[in-house]
Amino acid sequence: MNSEMEKLYQAIEKAHTIVFFGGAGVSTESGIPDFRSVDGLYNQQYDYPPETILSHSFFLRHTDEFYRFYRAKMLALDAQPNAAHKKLAQWETAGKLNAVVTQNIDGLHQKAGSRKVLELHGSVLRNTCMDCGKKHDVTAISESKGLPRCECGGLIKPDVVLYEESLDNDVMDEAIRCIREADMMIIGGTSLAVYPAAGLIHYFRGNTLALINRDETPLDSRADIVVHGKIGEVFSQMP
Repeated sequence: MNSEMEKLYQAIEKAHTIVFFGGAGVSTESGIPDFRSVDGLYNQQYDYPPETILSHSFFLRHTDEFYRFYRAKMLALDAQPNAAHKKLAQWETAGKLNAVVTQNIDGLHQKAGSRKVLELHGSVLRNTCMDCGKKHDVTAISESKGLPRCECGGLIKPDVVLYEESLDNDVMDEAIRCIREADMMIIGGTSLAVYPAAGLIHYFRGNTLALINRDETPLDSRADIVVHGKIGEVFSQMP
């Protein structure tokens, strides 16, 4: 175990309340593509760029095209939790971790057993009729053809935050509260490039800030501990 890994392990052992903030890199080891990686969705060829397709205005104007892309690229329903998801759930069960704050929409933290998961960008597993408000599970979209419709005839929209849409204020407020109350914050699998989510780091007032990411981030210099590597592999080395 190298020196930074040893520091990370010792800090986790001493911490009383850990909050974890994670991005797409937490799920890539479960086979879900990272938008900004070399093989990610941003580097594939479509009639429109993915960030355009996944925008609120595109959803309204080109709804058929949105759902063709969404079913093909945004639903990874066979994906399974990796070592990072499992370790976080283990820490929560042990009373060491107070919340997972995630930018991911895949539900893998809950599948691993985590209970306090604050999904900043929503979840593909939840969907709502735009007319009557009825809630639908993911099969309402994954098993439908064309536009997914509710029994009332209304369009079913995924409960995910599209570009041009605001984050949920209640989720943000709770994330800020959990971050402020933690004495250790672990940030993993994120380039810290997407705001306002990346700005949550500024609410941390605890003793130890740890960054775990494959590549350097703009805030490496601010962290007390920096480990460069895949987060699943790093967490699999934790006792």
